[in-house]
This record gives sequence, C-alpha cells and structure tokens, in this order.
Amino acid sequence: MKKIVVLGSTNTDMVIAGKKIPVPGETVCGGSFLMNPGGKGANQAVAVARLSAKKGACIFIAKVGDDLFGRETATRLRRDGILPRLVVDRKEASGTALILVDSKGQNVISVALGANGTLSPKDVTPFRKDIEGAAALVMQLETPLKTVEWAAKVAHDAGVPVILNPAPAQKLPKSLYPLVDWITPNETEAELLTGVKVVDAASAAKATAVLKKRGVGHVVITMGSKGAYCGDITAPCGRLRPMGKQAGRAEREPSGRLYPCRKVKAVDCVAAGDTFNGAFAVALAEGRTCADAIAFAQKASAISVTRPGAQSSVPFRKEIK
Repeated sequence: MKKIVVLGSTNTDMVIAGKKIPVPGETVCGGSFLMNPGGKGANQAVAVARLSAKKGACIFIAKVGDDLFGRETATRLRRDGILPRLVVDRKEASGTALILVDSKGQNVISVALGANGTLSPKDVTPFRKDIEGAAALVMQLETPLKTVEWAAKVAHDAGVPVILNPAPAQKLPKSLYPLVDWITPNETEAELLTGVKVVDAASAAKATAVLKKRGVGHVVITMGSKGAYCGDITAPCGRLRPMGKQAGRAEREPSGRLYPCRKVKAVDCVAAGDTFNGAFAVALAEGRTCADAIAFAQKASAISVTRPGAQSSVPFRKEIK
C-alpha cells in the first residue's frame, strides 16, 4: 500500500481560550489554558492518518529539538499510526506556538519555528525513497522554502502528485509552481500569491487562472464560511493537466465551482484548514474527483471547528461516515 507522505512542521501549541482577543497593550484576564500538539505539518499528518481507510497510511517527515517536546512528538505520532521520520536538531528547540482564541472561535497565532526552520534538503535526503514511492506528497510553508522545493522536485520527477498548502502566506519562487499538482490557499493566501482579492466565485476563478498560468496543475481555494472553490471539479488525483488545444479550451471554458460549507457552531478554528487539507489529500489519493474530495474535506473540517485544540479536534474516518 502506497502511503501519503507529509513533510512539514511540528509544534507544541499553548492555547488560551477567552472571551476576546486582546488588542496591542491590552491585558485580558480569564479564560482557560490548554497545551496541545500542533504544527501545520503534524496536524495534516494526523488528519491523513485518522481519515484514511487503513492504518499506517501516513509517513511524516519533520525536524524537532533535542528536548521534551521533540520526544513527545514521536510518541504521539506513533499513537496515531503515523510512521515518523524525525531529524533531531541539537541546537534549536522544538517548535512552539502561542494561540489566543475568542468566544466566537476566531484566533491569532504566533509561532516560534525552532527546529522546523532548519529542516534542510540534506536532512530529508535519507527519506528520498519514501517520497518517490508515495501516493502523494503534502507540504506547507512552516519549513524552509528551499526544502519544500527540493522535495517537490523529487516527487515530481518520480511522478508523485504534489499537494501544497501555501500557509503561512508568503511569496513563492516561480520555479516551484510547475512542480505543484494541487495548491490549496485560503482567500488571504490566494490574494498574496496572485494579487487578486478573493471574495466570491468570480474572483476565485481569476486567482485560479493566475496560478494555473504559472504552471500549477489544479487549484482549490478555501473561503471560510463561504465554502471552497475548486478550479477543476472533475479532476482526479495525479498530473492530469490539459495540453495543447485542450489547454486553450480549458482556459476559455473554466469548470470551477464554489461549494458552500456546512453551517456549524464554531468553538475553535485552529486546525480547520489543516484538517481540510489532510482529508482532501486522502480523498484525492483514493481516486475521488476534486468535487468529491472537497465534500469529504468539508465534513471533516466542519467537525474539527466544533472542538477545541489542534490535533485533538481532528476527527476519525468513522465520524465522517
């Protein structure tokens, strides 16, 4: 069985949930404190593991410090059936994140990357065969861009679909776009990458066109409570990019659509995007179309926002059914 490889960050989240998020210079008392495992990479790996049809479906590549948080990370990953490929940094501490959540479930997050920020291509080279034999490679941007691009090139050359969640938002090198089969920005990230302010299906289609012109295979833009826009609603997992005359027709006749999301009472939105991306990767790897993958991912993320915490909020496959 081919496994989904997730390459990315792992953090320990320190969360205070209160009535409101303080503005600069303000102190807000009250609320509750939680310490949870997090990091966009680890969150997505947990989502892949829990939402896959079979156990042992995920390999996670990351870098941790030589400390308590790093050692606990390996234990937690194995508990979820994830195969950890962890590099230990003897100088940097494991990544941490400070998160404030208000009564409406909105949050602000400050991340100390620590060892995540030193993950290099040299660190990942021992796991090259894992990437080349994967069902898909999933990445985010809490690790160095040079490592993300290196891994994307390895996967691309091996015919492995590359799924990039470009978060936190930052500019990407032009050379990375053609290596990406699926890119999944939210509205803010899509605007930063394309210059198009995404507010509805029409603007999402314009942003999608920009990204595809740069060489990306397929685009999904998550739009919070508005839902998710899929630029290729019938596309399955893989490098199925229209060529020649078909490419021209695809540009003239976009097949995109905005899929509304389920309305739920949000408690904590911290890992909603990561849950969506992990679920989306699982569905694509199972051969579902983009439309079906979005439906599966929306169900998973809808459940996650009704629960506090990052990885603790990620549902299991049986809950989706």
